[in-house]
Amino acid sequence: MTAPYVPGGEGLDDRVPFLARLESADRAALLALGHTLTFAPRAPLLHQHEPSSHVLLILHGWTKVTAVAANGYEALLALRGPGDIVGESAALTGRPRAATVTALAPLQATAVEHERFREFLAHSPAVSFKLLGLTADRTRAADRRRLEFASMSVRERFAVLLLDLARTHGRRTDEGIELAVPLSKQELAGSVGASREMVQRLLKELRDRKAVATGRRALVIVRPDVLRRIARAESPAYPEAVSSAPVDTPDPAS
Repeated sequence: MTAPYVPGGEGLDDRVPFLARLESADRAALLALGHTLTFAPRAPLLHQHEPSSHVLLILHGWTKVTAVAANGYEALLALRGPGDIVGESAALTGRPRAATVTALAPLQATAVEHERFREFLAHSPAVSFKLLGLTADRTRAADRRRLEFASMSVRERFAVLLLDLARTHGRRTDEGIELAVPLSKQELAGSVGASREMVQRLLKELRDRKAVATGRRALVIVRPDVLRRIARAESPAYPEAVSSAPVDTPDPAS
């Protein structure tokens, strides 16, 4: 039996999903505009550079958001899950999609055609402001992460990433804190601007120190205190106190 891992610190505003920000009537009206789609694990939902035809409102499951640079390097930009919206920027600007969105597990989402989505926003100022707030929160979080990472080594960035994943996607088990989102070594590397080989070396170091245990697409954090020391544990962003109480997350479909 497992339970969600919940940090002692408070969550960041950018982690409050779009549907959870809306009033129940607005949420229901928006979802009613679309139709439900299902995706298998590792199936693409949206493709980088393609023209926009719809936005997706995730109901169940998790996705990764990635972008490929001109030199072929693939960066993992974000993880989006229940209640999140993806594809909204291209729908609003009319520009090609800036990233690829891929299911990490079985996923269900509501697709809303972009013209209907824009029309809904035009007649719903409150929802428009909520979307604007979400965009601002995401931008601020990305800027903050770039600033933090600029002063860190790859080793420090990797420790910070694992701590972040433990807070947002971890669940308590008898072995430790298991990351509930399956990410490959290449995807972990793409989050910290490193090579796959570097991530392999860092994971070996952490395994040797009994800080993590790894398996096929599974990663368990056994000693978060080791990661906190690597990630400059004195920072208040990585508090010692944790709780095992579950998080009460609004059901985006309700």
